Amino acid sequence: MSEQELELLEGAVSAVIFQNEENGYAILKLDVRGEEVTVVGTMAGVAPGEYLSVRGRWTRHPAYGPQLKAEVVERRLPQSLKEIFHYLSSGAVKGVGKTTARLIIEEFGEDALAVIEDDPEQLTKIKGITKKRAVQIGETFRQQMGTRRLLEFLGEHQLPMELAVSLRRAYGDVALEVVKANPYLLVDREFEVEFSQADALALSLGVGPEDPLRLEAGLLFELSHNNYNNGHTFLPRHKLLEATARLLEVPGDLLEEGLDALIQRGEAECETVAGQEAVYLPALYEAEMYIAQRVLEMSRAELLPLEGLDQLIGRIEREQRISYAPQQRAAVELAANRQVMLLTGGPGTGKTTCLRGVLALFERLGLETALAAPTGRAAKRLGELCSTDASTIHRLLETGFDPRSGKLVFTKNSCDPLKADAVIVDETSMVDVPLMAALLDALEGDCRLVLVGDPDQLPSVGPGALFADLIRSGVVPTVRLTEIFRQAAQSAIICNAHQINQGQVPELLRNQGDFFCLPRRDPAAVVDTVVDLCRRRLPERLGIPTDQIQVLSPTRRRGTGTRALNQALQTALNPPLEGKGERRFGDWIFRAGDRVMQVRNNYDILWREDQGTDSGMGMFNGDVGVIRSIEKEVITVDFDGKVVEYSPDMLGELEPAFAVTVHKAQGSEYRAVILAALDGAPVLMTRGVLYTAVTRARELFIVVGDPAVVAGMVRNNRQAKRYSGLRARLTES
Repeated sequence: MSEQELELLEGAVSAVIFQNEENGYAILKLDVRGEEVTVVGTMAGVAPGEYLSVRGRWTRHPAYGPQLKAEVVERRLPQSLKEIFHYLSSGAVKGVGKTTARLIIEEFGEDALAVIEDDPEQLTKIKGITKKRAVQIGETFRQQMGTRRLLEFLGEHQLPMELAVSLRRAYGDVALEVVKANPYLLVDREFEVEFSQADALALSLGVGPEDPLRLEAGLLFELSHNNYNNGHTFLPRHKLLEATARLLEVPGDLLEEGLDALIQRGEAECETVAGQEAVYLPALYEAEMYIAQRVLEMSRAELLPLEGLDQLIGRIEREQRISYAPQQRAAVELAANRQVMLLTGGPGTGKTTCLRGVLALFERLGLETALAAPTGRAAKRLGELCSTDASTIHRLLETGFDPRSGKLVFTKNSCDPLKADAVIVDETSMVDVPLMAALLDALEGDCRLVLVGDPDQLPSVGPGALFADLIRSGVVPTVRLTEIFRQAAQSAIICNAHQINQGQVPELLRNQGDFFCLPRRDPAAVVDTVVDLCRRRLPERLGIPTDQIQVLSPTRRRGTGTRALNQALQTALNPPLEGKGERRFGDWIFRAGDRVMQVRNNYDILWREDQGTDSGMGMFNGDVGVIRSIEKEVITVDFDGKVVEYSPDMLGELEPAFAVTVHKAQGSEYRAVILAALDGAPVLMTRGVLYTAVTRARELFIVVGDPAVVAGMVRNNRQAKRYSGLRARLTES
């Protein structure tokens, strides 16, 4: 049967092999006319004895054979006495075992389940069941029925069954009623349902096209979607109204009243910023306001002059066997005299030397200093450069569960601040407004802050243009490193990066030692060349191992996107072998030995230290590891010594990483980088993308593609406009 062909199976659950109570993912055996079939998918609370009607697609597990991946599941409660006994004796209902199940059926027969749900106190007729126990049994069963009905509702409306667990977590027993009352809640970032799906559900439930509920939901969706997906912290009022009118296909004037109602209720904030009527989500408004207030306070604070500063810097120079250039010395002096400072500069301008100097200065002053970066790779590199420990900002702030919101939050904040006298953050261009607000909130009032970065790198994925706004405001003490040092000037990677940044096209067709171009104008030829470089040419001719080479592409799709590159690289570098574990997920087959990337922040995933006793929580977007093994549905990944086990329901958090987009490579540095540059959307084929790609390479950069395309990227200095009020708040205060 074709793997893409949808099939309907009906039968009773004979066994549950695996069940994740957190998200409802299950692996079970279904008895279909006497033949046992393996079914996998979201089937929260499913138990032996239940009768299922499953629609799904066939897949083949390399170890366990054919499996039906469920897409729609309809559940029928057991009806015959045999089915009811099987169901109750399986432990599906807490407090009921085999003996109790037999007694319940003997007393109530085929009405047993109805009694448990509607009149559980009747269970006290059975010897050994107290009133308290009867009530508990009934409560447990009613909760299961609530989940069942929610799943049936989701299946009926072609919504992902995975939603049932997160909806129950958010709204408890009334989840179904809440969704029916306001289907647009499903669009929240917590549930990630497409607006079109939630809108279709709402209209099918009787919500009118011009209902205030629909109009307000559309406004909030546009505001949230554009902020979190396009990097804005606010939208101009007129643009928000125009975008929502197109989304809902309603006249724009209908939306004015809905927007005013949202503002009045505090679900949106409106304020004139830089001459524009700006509409914010409350969380982003508060974050931006707080950053402006705190940064201004820190920028205006002057520390007491440090006696003997020149002599202290001289000792640091002698210890580190260097002599600071004037700009570098100015950076160390500024760190001594000001509470907050910015350090910027391109490659080869000595940012690392300055960082080491500032860190040594803080140590001499007896300051407890924390080093952090936005991603795991960037933090690891920062720690190596400074010969000390560094962490991601997320790990620095720690995470915990907030019982009031039911969400994970940072545990380090103004109530429990960081035990640090100074914090140094590298790769600050990647930091968004919410994360910076959280970091500032966790700093003691007199804590020093040094923000380091390259403003010409790609901006943060999340909302805001934080680093650029701080620099352009002119109110934060700043040192710009502009001198390229002699040793760095011998690197074509560094020289060409600066040329690209200035809009000059490098000499692509001349082999420059550590920077060269291999012209290819056919997508297949680009992919073949990239594979050959990784598999043979660089390891054999230059001694660069495959695992120290990173392939980049501006785009995911098209002939030279990461999707095509990953498939070709996996085939060449990690082909299937007998005994090598595999696991299909979507269009990709994960295989032991694959390089993979965590693609979303997961604060409550557990990791353990390889060859050690240490363990912790949290893996973050951009962390790269290697699949160590695939056994019994579990994929074990080694992230530089941190070992994580992924169950089948978690595989959406992993992507192949033989090739990654330039955006995903931000904050990382590799011994060798190969950039596939042939085709892509104009918004991706830009100077900033090329500059970021080049500056990821430490020893070797190779671009494979059309030199004309690369030249076009240099000329295309298109930068997507981000609506942000931070700069205005800093300069107008």
